[in-house]
Amino acid sequence: MFNHARFLTVIPPFFNLKPLSFSLFSTSAIKALQPSQPHFLSPNSIDFLPLLSSLQSLQQTKQSHALALVFGFLPSSVSLCASLILDYAKFGNPVSCKFLFENSVFYCKTPFLWNTLLRGYSIARVYDVFHVYNQMIRIDIRPDDHTFPSVIKACADHCESQKGREIHGFSIKVGFDKLVYVGNTLLIFYSSCCDLRDAQNVFDEMPERDVVSWNSMIGVFSDNGWSKEAVEVFLEMKIWSGFLPNAVSVVSVLPACAELKDEVVPRVIHGYVVKVGLISQVRVGNALVDGYGKFGKSDSSRQVFDEIVEKNGVSWNAIITSFAHARCYSDALYMFRLMINSKEKPSGVTLSSLLPVLVELEYFDAGKEVHGLTVRMGLDSDLFISNSLIDMYAKSGDSNKASSVFERMKVRNVVTWNAMVANFAQNNHELAALELVRRMQAFGETPNSVTFTNILPACARIGALPSGKEIHARCIRKGVAPDIFLSNGLIDMYAKCGFVELAQNVFDISTRDQISYNTLIVGYSQTTECLKSLSLFEEMGSMGMKRDTISFVGAIAACANSAALKSGKEIHAFIIRRLFHTHHFITNSLLDLYMKCGKIGIAQNIFEQAHKKDAASWNTMILGYGMLGKFETAVSLFEAMREDTVKHDSISFIAVLSACSHGGLVDEGKKYFEEMKAEGITPKNMHYTCMIDLLGRAGLMEEAVEVIRELPFEPDANIWGALLGASRIHGDIELAKWATEHLFVLKPDHSGYYVLLSNMLAEAGRWDEATRVRELMKSRGVKKDPAYSWVHNRDQVRAFLVGES
Repeated sequence: MFNHARFLTVIPPFFNLKPLSFSLFSTSAIKALQPSQPHFLSPNSIDFLPLLSSLQSLQQTKQSHALALVFGFLPSSVSLCASLILDYAKFGNPVSCKFLFENSVFYCKTPFLWNTLLRGYSIARVYDVFHVYNQMIRIDIRPDDHTFPSVIKACADHCESQKGREIHGFSIKVGFDKLVYVGNTLLIFYSSCCDLRDAQNVFDEMPERDVVSWNSMIGVFSDNGWSKEAVEVFLEMKIWSGFLPNAVSVVSVLPACAELKDEVVPRVIHGYVVKVGLISQVRVGNALVDGYGKFGKSDSSRQVFDEIVEKNGVSWNAIITSFAHARCYSDALYMFRLMINSKEKPSGVTLSSLLPVLVELEYFDAGKEVHGLTVRMGLDSDLFISNSLIDMYAKSGDSNKASSVFERMKVRNVVTWNAMVANFAQNNHELAALELVRRMQAFGETPNSVTFTNILPACARIGALPSGKEIHARCIRKGVAPDIFLSNGLIDMYAKCGFVELAQNVFDISTRDQISYNTLIVGYSQTTECLKSLSLFEEMGSMGMKRDTISFVGAIAACANSAALKSGKEIHAFIIRRLFHTHHFITNSLLDLYMKCGKIGIAQNIFEQAHKKDAASWNTMILGYGMLGKFETAVSLFEAMREDTVKHDSISFIAVLSACSHGGLVDEGKKYFEEMKAEGITPKNMHYTCMIDLLGRAGLMEEAVEVIRELPFEPDANIWGALLGASRIHGDIELAKWATEHLFVLKPDHSGYYVLLSNMLAEAGRWDEATRVRELMKSRGVKKDPAYSWVHNRDQVRAFLVGES
């Protein structure tokens, strides 16, 4: 008799391992091996197998392996070997799987052990599956019905499309393709290869299907964006298949319904799961919460959530995400608080979903608290949380903190880089944003359409036309899909860089929406082709497209810049009918229109009736009165602005200094210039330009020159132009020559400077110098800009150049 108790005394110390949940050498383990009656125990007995089903670690698997060797069960026991192979695979030790197989395969004359190794390698995600399969075929071990599912699954796991098709063909040849579980595995394979047509062909040709077949097909379509087909298969399964959809069916089809924006089918499904009792399953309830949330049906989502008896973390995540998707941000935050109160521990998904909610609510301090919580929970290295933190800090204006999170990340994806590019672009670090895109590529990450959409506004703000063109060319060359966000970004970039014709080209070949039209309307309104803004505005209406605040502001600006008073009044009337006239951006645009058209009375009425007067409203009125020669009124409005508790800004001082300059109010101008510095506003180029113009018009040329010499920066063309204008008024040719020396460098293509200096020299009788200036102008190819006028003809405004009829 084989005495186990006696044998245990001679087991070497190697086997004296500390047990985990149980010891293989405990009394209970020995009893499990002993027969019910005292007789000989055969060395190849399968009584050892029940122990292997309860192994919980690699250490216990090694103990079992050692005990099987000591008892002499291996290598002859094929079933024991197969069980150990699967245990080693489960705990990630494929080397031991191969060792066991090579020692026991001699005792196996069927594909059983080969199939076990294939399955083990598939569990351990080892690529060597195909080598095993090929070797099996070479030594003429005929695959059976269990071989194909394992090797086809491996093809799916490793995206081996060609090998999978080869095995599919071989399964047809040997007649195993008709088996339901082979067909189910082929569905998964073709789904992983994104070949949905072949998956559908396999499904259609299956002579027998089970619930797994139907669920697989629903999942294949749903996961790959064929939402309509997924819903159709679900309904076909429910009505014609003879199988009742189960929890997997419901969970698979609901995302497809969300993609289709179909509110009817989800309610049918909801009724079905209640009727058959699936509603009690938490994953079904979670799927319904998520599904209703994606439709924006937050009330239905909350109702299903409340009916879930045993909520888990997924349930809470689903309801928080549902409220966030429906823009019910306060409700989403409330649900998070309930989650904490219910003692449910938030996961990485919870916190990464919560951070955008806090951003929308502008609870940035709470966002910092969540950041601290992620650190305490050890979740700060989570990729999704880190990406959300970058976005949160960027939108709070804390670019440095966003950069700190980014630099500490060990793993980054394209979303990380895009969030960081957006951080720099949104916080006025345009050059840093451009440099980050280059760095992103150096790290092997390929920019996508989101990257380019984030970087284009930065190019627009700093006028980086070459970089913008480079991005445009990259999109064309790499075949990046020209989505509407990217095309709108390109239109905006070209328009703001002054190349509206290029913006028009992108507009003409792109899908257009409200933003496309608004961008081009505003772009044209700032150019000499502002009449095109009105054409686009009319086209927008004729297409039935809704016109918003930006549309009206752009169209009114075009009317103001082209003095199209009649068109401006028509738009004003339309705005009143649509109740947009109370919006302060539109109010300010109307003030600008009527002031530029000389309609002071209408502008004053709009100003007095405005519900909200901001700095821009006051500045427009001050500039307007100054431009129309009402200098004392402009100054009075500047003082009234202070009394109305509206803080003066940089533009306010430009407006009042301009009025003082044109009105000859030298003392007031000097006073306001000093007040500006006392209020902490640093004078810019335009402020100094107004001061030089003020002093120059008053004949204080020496003071004007002194201001220029003491400037804290290099004078620009506006400053030298103001000095040139003052020199023209007082006939100071030497100062005019000094100013034009700089202007010919700063703006060599501006014809006005050449003409003005030449005329001054000619009036002074200095004909040779005047001729040299004209010759210099000609040698540089500078031509005098032709004048043009706008003429109102019935309902249209036409522009005419000099010489046209």
